[in-house]
Amino acid sequence: MRNSEEYAERAGPFITRLTWHLEEGGTAVWESRAARKRGTLAVRPPGAAESRAQRAGPATLDRLRRLNGVAAGSFTVGGALFALGAALAQFGAERPTTTSATIYFVGGVFFTLGGYASLVQAINAPRRESTAGALTTHHFRWWSYEPGRIDWLSTFVLFAGTLVFGVNLLDSFLQGLTSRQLDRLVWAPDMIGCLLFLISGHLAIAEICHGRPCIHRRSLGWWIVAVNQLGSVLFMVSAVAAFTRPETGSEVSVGVANWGTLTGALCFAVAGVLQAFERP
Repeated sequence: MRNSEEYAERAGPFITRLTWHLEEGGTAVWESRAARKRGTLAVRPPGAAESRAQRAGPATLDRLRRLNGVAAGSFTVGGALFALGAALAQFGAERPTTTSATIYFVGGVFFTLGGYASLVQAINAPRRESTAGALTTHHFRWWSYEPGRIDWLSTFVLFAGTLVFGVNLLDSFLQGLTSRQLDRLVWAPDMIGCLLFLISGHLAIAEICHGRPCIHRRSLGWWIVAVNQLGSVLFMVSAVAAFTRPETGSEVSVGVANWGTLTGALCFAVAGVLQAFERP
């Protein structure tokens, strides 16, 4: 049968790209990120030198565009607020500590909204469910459980990370905590959230690179996941530096913690701006 799958590329157990022959001749290529972000499938007609984009329906593309806009805007605003909070913590010593904590919290709300919008976009991405050169769209859903898909898993872990950060940000308003309480209630959720962000970024890189190390300088999607992952690394550096020593009651390095948060947040803000252009 001529329209059987020809080649599947994987990142571990996850399929990230499929190439197969079409019944009428030519080939089609499905990529996880392209289908999720742009709603496209690459089709090369018989004898053609280049592929053309086969798009999902207008309603599906409009849905993906709206969700992408919410995610991009939320990460841009959230990153900017986190950077502002870190800047005030570093340079505005005369301000009360609750000022930065409040700004962080509002930024965290935007991060959570962006994480959930990214997850909903993955849930409602058009699927490749036949060997025809077309994508299939199902009814809109606010939730699904699909850990066998790398795009779902990456965005779910990202969303989970934003929720854990929320615990960290809420606990930071508590007053009169001992060093051990600070480490347990504020620092530990911060570390867990950073770790989840790193795992999500690793999955996103594996998705766009199909399980292999890669540098795609001309790929907007690659730049987005690379800048986001850099931001996650800087957040982790900040979290490590924010550990409160029980014997002294002071953080490992307040300056490193603030600068790590500021630069990491700016990475997420920049990636949010770039993501606004990765749309159908």
